Amino acid sequence: MVPATSGTAGRYSYVWGGEYEIFEFDLGSTFNYAEVAALIAPRPFMVERGHFDGVAPDEPVAWESAKVNFLHAVRLGLGDRCKMETFVGPHTINRKGTFDFLHKHLRWPE
Repeated sequence: MVPATSGTAGRYSYVWGGEYEIFEFDLGSTFNYAEVAALIAPRPFMVERGHFDGVAPDEPVAWESAKVNFLHAVRLGLGDRCKMETFVGPHTINRKGTFDFLHKHLRWPE
């Protein structure tokens, strides 16, 4: 799946915005976000996803998150170390389940 962010045809393209820190040269034909996330495995991994996030549609985000979850849960047997929290909202830090996730996996005091 080629990310819609690196071309000019999609509405989520970085080309039309002032993004200066996004480097995705040939990302779609080599690897995608799940493969990048897999590089930190078996460390805990969490995604927060607002349904009205302007970065990408829900479906490709869920697809990539599902691949990371499969790696953690099925291949590594560490399903509790991977989570995707969705919420009604824009591209923002929701903080609801994230703090619980950090407390659990980083032994971060409440």
